[in-house]
Amino acid sequence: MAPDVIHFYSVTDEHGWCSNFAPYPIRLGGRMWPTTEHYFQARKFEDPRHQEAIRRARTPLLAARMGRDRRHKPRRDWESIKVAVMREALRAKFTQHEELARRLLATGEARLVEHTEDDDFWGDGGDGRGKNMLGRLLMEVRQELRLQGAP
Repeated sequence: MAPDVIHFYSVTDEHGWCSNFAPYPIRLGGRMWPTTEHYFQARKFEDPRHQEAIRRARTPLLAARMGRDRRHKPRRDWESIKVAVMREALRAKFTQHEELARRLLATGEARLVEHTEDDDFWGDGGDGRGKNMLGRLLMEVRQELRLQGAP
């Protein structure tokens, strides 16, 4: 029986596979992305050269830094599309990696929470008051997988 709440953050944790930094490549937009973090950060920009530079970043941490670098202006509509972009990346991750779909489904009805003080939008803000959007989207994808009869 899965616990009521599963916290994740670091890729080295028991549920580190939930992290966008976990090394599970995804195919989206006709290209392979080393991680969901690479894809998400690249989509912040309209400049194809900058997107490609992020895609080629050696690590997801470097991709994240490049995505947060404000010398490059993010697309105007970023705030209104960022959740949809993350949803798209997570759907790809969990439909393109069967073992990840099984792991996600094995969490049962547990509440998935990205536990970090560093982020109160995607995570819980460290004190549970954050929006936990990453956890919410993972639970949404889990439900979609269930409805699709995933393995």
